Amino acid sequence: MTSTPELISPDRADRPGHRDRPDRRALLRAALAGGAVLGAGAALPAVPAVAAGHGTGRPDTPAAALRALRHGNHRWSTRHQTHPHEADGDRLLAVSGQHPFAVVLGCIDSRVPPELVFDQGLGDLMTVRSAGCVLDEAVLGSIAYGVLELGIPLVVVLGHQSCGAVTAAVHAAETGEELPAHISYVAEQIRPAIDHTRTGPARVDATITANVRLVRSRLAAEPDLAARTATGRLAVVGARYELATQQVHLVT
Repeated sequence: MTSTPELISPDRADRPGHRDRPDRRALLRAALAGGAVLGAGAALPAVPAVAAGHGTGRPDTPAAALRALRHGNHRWSTRHQTHPHEADGDRLLAVSGQHPFAVVLGCIDSRVPPELVFDQGLGDLMTVRSAGCVLDEAVLGSIAYGVLELGIPLVVVLGHQSCGAVTAAVHAAETGEELPAHISYVAEQIRPAIDHTRTGPARVDATITANVRLVRSRLAAEPDLAARTATGRLAVVGARYELATQQVHLVT
């Protein structure tokens, strides 16, 4: 994980004309923190994004966050899930804000929901999902929000066994088959990760892991994340979920 300059540099308030404009960063933070509630024509005052009920005891270092995810996945894979932070009290406290401890960039595959795979509950994870964990501006902006505005110390790129997006990308590369417009974008983003040293199902499987490495390295190189990684405030790691065992393994 790399540390980087703030998304909006600290000296922005000193720039000409800034004092006359609303602070868009503050507005974004309040909105995504869940601090405003609409109803009966009124809005509650925005509250800081740090207020989730169980947030005060959340993991606050990359190592602690990763350890919490490992423990959660162990519970899931051994059928000892605790389904944390789902009680009525947790739901009420969540109205006042959020304080997740990890961002998980996962695939859209319906068999790999991060909250279940890591046995986490309401307000614990900020999840971003795209086919094949492919990056675009919306995905990058979502991850940056979690890290820079909520202070999340861990980003996990979570690939998985039998990924359909990777399979489609490998098939298109091998056959030259033209994919539908938006699916072709996904395949092109995965293409650089294709492992040409293998064939058949082994190529797809190796490419799944290589794609996790590729996406992780691209994220870690983002300037807004790199500075935090350099100072130890953030870690960006790659991982892979095995459908057969329900276990998550780090991709080094």
